[in-house]
Amino acid sequence: MTAARPTTTRARENRTGWLLVSPSLMVVALVVLVPFALVVVFGFSEVRLVDIPYLGTEPVTWSLDNFRRAAASQAFWGALWTTVLYAGLTAVGSLAVGLVLALALRRPFRGRGLVRALLLVPYVLPVVAAATIWKTLLNPQYGLVNAFGRAYLGWDAPVGFLSTTSADVGGVPVPVALLVVVLFDVWKSAPLAFLFLTARLQSVPGEIEEAAALDGANRRQTLRFILLPQLRAVALLLLLLRFIWSFQTFDDVYLLTEGAGSTQVMAIQVYTELVTRADIGSAAAFGLLMSLVLVVLLAGYVVLSRRAGEGP
Repeated sequence: MTAARPTTTRARENRTGWLLVSPSLMVVALVVLVPFALVVVFGFSEVRLVDIPYLGTEPVTWSLDNFRRAAASQAFWGALWTTVLYAGLTAVGSLAVGLVLALALRRPFRGRGLVRALLLVPYVLPVVAAATIWKTLLNPQYGLVNAFGRAYLGWDAPVGFLSTTSADVGGVPVPVALLVVVLFDVWKSAPLAFLFLTARLQSVPGEIEEAAALDGANRRQTLRFILLPQLRAVALLLLLLRFIWSFQTFDDVYLLTEGAGSTQVMAIQVYTELVTRADIGSAAAFGLLMSLVLVVLLAGYVVLSRRAGEGP
């Protein structure tokens, strides 16, 4: 009878490592993998909320009907277009505002630290509190914005900023509620872009700008040919990352409008299918299609991250 070979140090380290990460793996499996697997199952089956108590007692009908109905649904394509428009405007707006703030606060001045701290307030403010503040300010009956508009801007009637689908401004139809939600999200997320861009600006060597000034470059040329190229990689990452976050946003839009005024984004459409129509299969199909778009965006984020890491 041969004796068992002694365990090598590498094997013991591997076993210890698996024991240490197993609790985390179990949490991820229970919180992420199992729910996602159920969403996939529900997406390919005809299941409603009333069928939940009878799951497992009756055979499940498997089909692609939920995806066919989603592809043929005007609500799906409308929500997808609204989501893309909302995410795109939010991403560009937050990046633009963050860039302006980062450039404006780049030079030292008295009280700069306090100003930077105050700029972070919208980002750290709880979304419920922020949405309540905005809803109070924009209220048609007692909101400060409508009171100011009627008193000083000559408005004939209060404007329902959070419920008006479209309004003519100079003969051009403007999506009022959607723009208000975009402005709210830009106000909330611009400080994050400001932080990233400020950190990148601080790493730009001052000797480069001094050399450009000696060669006769003015401020505009320095900004265009020196500073902005240094920010290109970070800006692209921020733009894509902000688009991904906005694409799956639910709480900001729901707390402000609940989907009214043509602000029915994909996340709210999934919620509507699940809660209002009590159709789990349709909600799961909408969610999986939304996840498919996010997978493509995440792949783009990974590619840009690697390029940014390889860049100067």
